[in-house]
Amino acid sequence: MFNYLSFLALFRNHIGILWENYLLSERIKKNNYSGKEMQYYFWRTYDQQEIDLAEVGNGLLHAYEFKWSAGAKAKLPEFFRKSYPESTFKIISKENYLEWIL
Repeated sequence: MFNYLSFLALFRNHIGILWENYLLSERIKKNNYSGKEMQYYFWRTYDQQEIDLAEVGNGLLHAYEFKWSAGAKAKLPEFFRKSYPESTFKIISKENYLEWIL
């Protein structure tokens, strides 16, 4: 029983990282299969404002925040918004990820 609980605690600590990795790899595959030439970046400031994925293609910049928890709130960092006012922002969660990777 203790080993099972230890596994659950470890899993909870890593689920966000695994979720981000899964979404990023599936998005890259989708774009490659579709023939889209995209560039991918991670964006973070020294004071820990971050974007999980910045995707650039056809002269457009799309910012994505990945959230595992249902109903988790996220907003575009102010510095990013001011620096890239023409960019788009979307939260990718368990509720909408399939349309984003398929």
